[in-house]
Amino acid sequence: MAAPWLLRRWPLSNGIVGCILLFLLLHTLGGRYIYSYVPYDIWARAVSGHDISETFGFARNGYDRLVHFAFGALLTAPFAQVARRYGALRMGWSLTFAFVSVGFVGAIYEIFEWLLSVVAAGQTADWYNGQQGDIWDPQKDMGIAQMGSLLALIWLRFARQGRA
Repeated sequence: MAAPWLLRRWPLSNGIVGCILLFLLLHTLGGRYIYSYVPYDIWARAVSGHDISETFGFARNGYDRLVHFAFGALLTAPFAQVARRYGALRMGWSLTFAFVSVGFVGAIYEIFEWLLSVVAAGQTADWYNGQQGDIWDPQKDMGIAQMGSLLALIWLRFARQGRA
């Protein structure tokens, strides 16, 4: 409801809005199925006859990792554009701000997940946060988000050089 008003007040480019929309769609899909149970293997088998998990040797449902990667890859450019337009940062500093912001927001989210695990009863917490028995899940999630952000930074640098 507030998005049109916010975009009129603080406009962003179409590509940036597209990145945010794609991330929100991935997040919504994960929320619909509960991240650990998104049936991507069933969908892949229906389309190609092959399981993604079997093909890549995944021992767990990796949809939550995909969303963490997408967080870094898709929201680095919006963070950088906001820092450039409204924080008056130069390109290099806005990209640094974006990379650090992905790490900071990812860490805050993982702390929230941990607090939820402490408050919620065992299985209920696992259903929500998608750990799937992996004690290193928070560190892996933050690392994969940073990898997505790093790839986005590389892409943004090359895209900028191509326009120069």
